[in-house]
Amino acid sequence: MITRRFWPLVGGGEMVMANLACEFKKLGAQPTILTAQWDTTWPLRIDHREIPVQRLPNPAQRGWGTYIYMDALSRWLRHNASQYDAVLVSMLKHSAYAALGACKKTGHPVMLRIEGGGETGDCAWHESARFGKRIRRRCQQAAAIVTPSQATYDEALAAGCKSSTLHHIPNGVAVELGRVVDKATIRQRLHEINHDLSCDPDTKIALFTGRLTHKKGLFELVSAWQSVAERIPNSQLWLVGEGPDRDQLSEKIRDLELVGRVVMPGTFDDVEDFLAAADAFTLPSYTEGLSLSLLEAMAHRLPVIASDIVGNRQLIVDGTHGRLIPAQEVESLAAAIYEAFANDNQQQVDAAESRVASQFSLAGMAQAHLDLLAQAVVNSCES
Repeated sequence: MITRRFWPLVGGGEMVMANLACEFKKLGAQPTILTAQWDTTWPLRIDHREIPVQRLPNPAQRGWGTYIYMDALSRWLRHNASQYDAVLVSMLKHSAYAALGACKKTGHPVMLRIEGGGETGDCAWHESARFGKRIRRRCQQAAAIVTPSQATYDEALAAGCKSSTLHHIPNGVAVELGRVVDKATIRQRLHEINHDLSCDPDTKIALFTGRLTHKKGLFELVSAWQSVAERIPNSQLWLVGEGPDRDQLSEKIRDLELVGRVVMPGTFDDVEDFLAAADAFTLPSYTEGLSLSLLEAMAHRLPVIASDIVGNRQLIVDGTHGRLIPAQEVESLAAAIYEAFANDNQQQVDAAESRVASQFSLAGMAQAHLDLLAQAVVNSCES
């Protein structure tokens, strides 16, 4: 399993690969994760959730670092060909190009996963990145390409991928029906980790988890929170994650005098406690594939407020499983968050949990991936 970004760099794609690896192991497979060593102080070999992780050289220099990483990945795959049967790569980018080149020589099948859609997605990246079109042509040689949403399937098809190669497997999360949450205890535990996080059981808390980037609609969310905080003084917004726009978000929070009302506690491998402590979840992204964060919130029975975009519409029917609001509309976002705090959302959270359990389970997602990988190995042996 190859993902250039991995723990302690955490985003949707990284969490998907981590969750898949754990579920593969439960199903009897033996996964190994290959990733980049973004910091020379990081150990080259670790175990993450009991899954072996091998980090490969990735110098900081732009361009040169990518070349060194791709070369190291190719070498590892060739020199350790007897240790694996198939390769699963996250994203149709440099890792995929290197893996397909190496495995063409070793005879191993390679399956790719599209992680993002829209203008920030894998297919759009091919149009703008240096050597992007060359990388796309090689990616189209993969044994299979997994698309997590109908939108990413359509994008890949329009980009020239063969329909026989494309397989729509929605992202999935673990669902624990009937879970009992001691919200007060969990908030106290989080408060002890970060004193900026409220432990008051009466505080209304909205949560975002993911990359801190403007494409997630976070600047609009912070602006909306000014209105929410005025109407509900005892409220907090938690932005959990890391990303390139963290400093700019901090500046905006200060400018709007929301310090203490909006908190950025950092990145966490497991956001279970944050989901259990919150009263609502919001994802005002401009574009999404099929959001793992949104699925997790629905599985944890949180009222959800998300942008009305293609990827989110695959999960939510507005008013049935949560609220969909126009992307980049601050007033609509603020109003939807306030309503989620003020209203009884029992029917919506019941419907959302049921939908995730029936259509987006992690176990089903993992089994579908393993079935595809197994078929690819069979086909490779026969050819």
